Amino acid sequence: MNIPGTLLDEGWFWAAWLVWLPLFVRCVWRAPWLRFRESTHLNLWLGMIVALMLLWSMKAGVQPGLSLHFIGATVLTLCFGPQLAFIGLSLVAAAVTLNSGSGWLAYGLNTLLGAGVGVGLSQLLYRLLSTALPRHFFVYIFVNGFFATALMVVGVGFVVSVLLAVAGAYTWDYLFAEYFPYFILLGFAEAWLSGMAMTLFVVYCPGWVVTFDDARYLANK
Repeated sequence: MNIPGTLLDEGWFWAAWLVWLPLFVRCVWRAPWLRFRESTHLNLWLGMIVALMLLWSMKAGVQPGLSLHFIGATVLTLCFGPQLAFIGLSLVAAAVTLNSGSGWLAYGLNTLLGAGVGVGLSQLLYRLLSTALPRHFFVYIFVNGFFATALMVVGVGFVVSVLLAVAGAYTWDYLFAEYFPYFILLGFAEAWLSGMAMTLFVVYCPGWVVTFDDARYLANK
């Protein structure tokens, strides 16, 4: 997300910092850092962060705060779990903020919307869908990789639109007629990219994906 620090009252930004900071500390404390004892996993995590820095920098928008870009929360969450995914996307947001020179006041809010909501929805959908649906390879790919990604992007767009409307930055009619519908299109695009990435990972390098288990999704199928 790319909400500038001048779009909303400062109270919104400081409130977001009060939520983001303890959440980030909690993730750092509880993250499975031992996973990075294998340099391959650390290199993959860092490589994804760099790739997402580029994707977050390539954004489209016509009004202040009304920008769209790929999020990448689902792939990071499926590969590394919610804590490392949130930390990774927080680093992505920090790099984008530093590169754009837009100021740090809005960093907490932008990170909560992109990383917090994105990772939270991705983890929630993974748990719900994994419990409700059969344990099958194609279910994992098409549901968790494709479908859940699209829902995550639409969910992030909905939360951003509601926040901007409640804060009085733009009207409800304008946001849900001229801004939110684009998240549906973005959701389809990111779903294809995420689905293809997860397919390649689980086929060729299943050890890279912490949520994928051969015994669960492939044995006796």
